[in-house]
Amino acid sequence: MGRERELLPHPGPVDRGPRTGVGASGALRAAIFGINDGLVSNVALIMGFAGASQPRGLILLAGLAGLLAGASSMAAGEYVSVRVQRELLERLLHIEAHEIGTDLEAEREELAEIYRRKGLEDELARAVADGLMRDPRVALETHAREELGLDPARGLSSPWAAAGASFAMFAVGAVVPLLPFLWVGGRTGALWSVGLTGAALTAVGGLASRLTGRPIAISAARMLVIGMSAALVTYLVGALVGTTVVG
Repeated sequence: MGRERELLPHPGPVDRGPRTGVGASGALRAAIFGINDGLVSNVALIMGFAGASQPRGLILLAGLAGLLAGASSMAAGEYVSVRVQRELLERLLHIEAHEIGTDLEAEREELAEIYRRKGLEDELARAVADGLMRDPRVALETHAREELGLDPARGLSSPWAAAGASFAMFAVGAVVPLLPFLWVGGRTGALWSVGLTGAALTAVGGLASRLTGRPIAISAARMLVIGMSAALVTYLVGALVGTTVVG
């Protein structure tokens, strides 16, 4: 045992901070990246127009169009993704339920074999399989997880709810760089837009550290640099092109 302990790699320092559950982690991840997408894509779009010295009204129109187009695209993509996942899961569960209903003994033996491969003794593997196969609902859920690698509870989420959440999160991020142009334009509006977006990106990066376990400063700085780099590139392109394309 001592020799085995020596052979195990040392994992290094482990963050013992608060942990989120799987479901909460998934929701937090979706919210973080939805808001981040809205922030980065819309600040880049707005800075492109600001760099071209476009009037405040045109920048507002472009920012609003970017918000609606991006949020709608995100929502549509999320709807299709979740819908297809749901339909695939329903089909696989239907096939599995049919197999359990028509050949219970073969499915019981299949489940026992799965547990034997996981290291259980033959007698214990059979006993566990027997116990799980007594209830058809439990049997189906167990086969879905152990045989197919699926989680019925998570996979059957509503595509409409996913689309709505995706639309809302993107819109929350996309509206931030647009806000200053409701009151001011020109360089002042651009500076305020970049400042607000930078603060929001820093906050989102800090939240992302809860998922990754990385130091908050590193996560926040990375998010900030990526977002501001995109804004700088489009601003410079806008300033270089000027009104040529628009005119």
